[in-house]
Amino acid sequence: MRKFIKISNALTLVIAFFLLFYTAGTYVFAKNLKVPNSPSDLTVSEVTESSVTLIWNNPESSNNILKYRIYNNSTFIDSTKATTYTINDLKPETEYNLYIRSESERNNISMASERVTVKTLPISGTINSGNKIIGYYPSWKSYSGFTPDKLDASKLTHINYAFAYIGQDNKIKLGYPDKDPENFKKINELKSINPDLKILISVGGWNWSGNFSDTASTEISRIAFAKSCIEFITEYGIDGIDLDWEYPVGGGLSTNSKRPQDKQNFTLLLKEIHKKLDEQGQKDNKKYLLTIAGGTSNYYLKNIEPNKIEEYIDFVNIMTYDLHGPWDLYSDFNAPLFNSSDTSPQYKISVESSVNAWINAGFTKDKLVVGVPFYGYLYKLNSNANNGVYQKFTDGKALSYTSIKTNYMNYDYSKFFDSESKVPWLYKNNTFISYDDAESLALKAEYIKNEKLGGVMIWELSQDYNNELLNSIFEVLR
Repeated sequence: MRKFIKISNALTLVIAFFLLFYTAGTYVFAKNLKVPNSPSDLTVSEVTESSVTLIWNNPESSNNILKYRIYNNSTFIDSTKATTYTINDLKPETEYNLYIRSESERNNISMASERVTVKTLPISGTINSGNKIIGYYPSWKSYSGFTPDKLDASKLTHINYAFAYIGQDNKIKLGYPDKDPENFKKINELKSINPDLKILISVGGWNWSGNFSDTASTEISRIAFAKSCIEFITEYGIDGIDLDWEYPVGGGLSTNSKRPQDKQNFTLLLKEIHKKLDEQGQKDNKKYLLTIAGGTSNYYLKNIEPNKIEEYIDFVNIMTYDLHGPWDLYSDFNAPLFNSSDTSPQYKISVESSVNAWINAGFTKDKLVVGVPFYGYLYKLNSNANNGVYQKFTDGKALSYTSIKTNYMNYDYSKFFDSESKVPWLYKNNTFISYDDAESLALKAEYIKNEKLGGVMIWELSQDYNNELLNSIFEVLR
């Protein structure tokens, strides 16, 4: 009996020890199986064109967490022990859907944290990186000594090289083959001064828009032109294409090809060029730009598809100059910022009304770049009245700002300033000169800034040799 009791007590002790170790083991095992809590308050602390930095908080009961796992959609990127992580080598202007998970012992992984969607920035100095200052450089000016190395690249974000044209084979052609290659070399050397500077080739213009309609009319011709654009920009180291079609459907030179279908074909042409630029950009890991020079009138806007072309272009340079000129019946202001309240014998149009026309047509404000003139118009009037404004005239011609300042200012001409239109003029002995100066361009730059528009475009840089006007714009916008 005693032996039995001893055996029983021993068995009980063994069972007790077994239960103790079993319970402890189960506890440890269960502990190791416990899923950790998810990280909290995931946020983006910094974004660049190629990286995103995330920060987050430790979850509650984080003692057993060994590290954090970072994901884009369902793709694992990396892990870290810290509560911050920078994801590098991302593509510019690309959207990422990011989240993280906690990981504890034995690879126990938490549920996903809240997700953050973030888009990397454009390549520096291209789009949406502050107000743009775009200057047209006319290639023919190099014949008279104004070569690209004379430009102040430090105050420009983009230079539009004017012009190339479209040949009968629907391909882009050098406008001045004897000058253009050397000019392209010099203009690209400006990037040593301003590495963010972008160079675009502008195609067309008033004189060379003749073949646009034919080129845009078929899929075959559109593809041929778009492919030639890619070959052109890669050969000469250019950052994009600027189309200056003057004008779809109607307007421009009487010899230009034109057809009612230009309205839709213009959109298709831009779509094809945009596609080819994107394909080349993927190969080169670079953002190539596509822009247009756009008219100011409702007639022009009715002849294009503003709400459709916006998808394919980075911005539009509105030609908000030549709003009045020697083609009118009366002397008037070249580029008034606002319409004045006085009575005019002819139509009224202004920078503001032109911008509003584009906005009303459905175009995004920050893609609207406002054109400004570095030139003016001189009128020889029939009468001496109203200090030259709204008068019949016998002759009119364009003058660069440099010429106006050198040959007319301080030569007994009286200077006036319209308090409503915000532009100056000169008057003397039946001669009326409408132009923009440093003051009026600063006011236009303030308008662009206050209205959150895309920036300013200048026609054209050679007409202000001392950079007085460019400096005024730069001081306000950059």
